[in-house]
Amino acid sequence: MRVMVLVKATTESETGGAMPSPELLEAMGKFNEALTKAGVMLAGDGLHPSSKGKRVAFDGPNRTVTDGPFSQTNELVAGFWIWQVKDMDDAVAWVKRCPNPMSGPSEIEIRPLFEASDFA
Repeated sequence: MRVMVLVKATTESETGGAMPSPELLEAMGKFNEALTKAGVMLAGDGLHPSSKGKRVAFDGPNRTVTDGPFSQTNELVAGFWIWQVKDMDDAVAWVKRCPNPMSGPSEIEIRPLFEASDFA
């Protein structure tokens, strides 16, 4: 099963886009290496703060572009992985091994990806 693992943004990651500490970068690098060696990690990256992003809203044929930053920081994504795991329990076990991605309280969300068989 493939899952998308979403690192939720925090006020700190959104305001000013503070880069992770060298210690966190090293710990995350080791975690990513373990994911890769286990054949779990398919892709992953960090995202710039929403202040550098745009949203496009659709309403029938109309398109409205909104510049960031976006409100509701806890609803934003600061980074992601795509993993291949046995099941959701396996994904949770991997996330529990992850270093805290932020310097303070943070949250990671795990969502299954649709597979072609889901549409059969």
